[in-house]
Amino acid sequence: MSTAQRVQQHPIFVQVQNKAQYYNAQLDKELTKYPVLNTLEQRTQVPKTYAVLGGLVFIVFLHSFNALAAPISNLVGWGLPAYLSFKAIETPSPHDDVQWLTYWVVFGFFNFLESFALRIVLYYVPWYFAFKSLFIVWLQLPAFRGAPVAYFNVIKPVLANVSSQTRVAAPATTNPEPHHE
Repeated sequence: MSTAQRVQQHPIFVQVQNKAQYYNAQLDKELTKYPVLNTLEQRTQVPKTYAVLGGLVFIVFLHSFNALAAPISNLVGWGLPAYLSFKAIETPSPHDDVQWLTYWVVFGFFNFLESFALRIVLYYVPWYFAFKSLFIVWLQLPAFRGAPVAYFNVIKPVLANVSSQTRVAAPATTNPEPHHE
């Protein structure tokens, strides 16, 4: 018996192989919900799980080149959400509209903050854009519901605080002049 055959018959190898097949089947079941991936699989004859995992590996590879890290991170934050937002606009249900509006508010808020602190962050946080991409994926995926979590725990309290300070700072008029048109 060859060494390769012995390795393939080893109980640990068999267990790892079975786990990999299980997770591949689970991922395939989850990815079947997306018609664009089903069409891609039919046209290319490449299983959608391999295409998605290959795309993720490619994105990780591109993150290793500093000059490409920022555009790739922004593409991760824009590409799929833009497509799913366009799809949400076409559906009659408001649920997906709220999901993607919340995502865009959070994504925009953090990009705005990033514009002020990027140089400092890049100096102190190696692989910042890889972490940003993971954060963006967390925001996007419905399984994690990251965008609503970030909105209700960070952005909404900040905006409520700013709004209440604005109301306190605005002078109150006791007898405003009527508006004439």
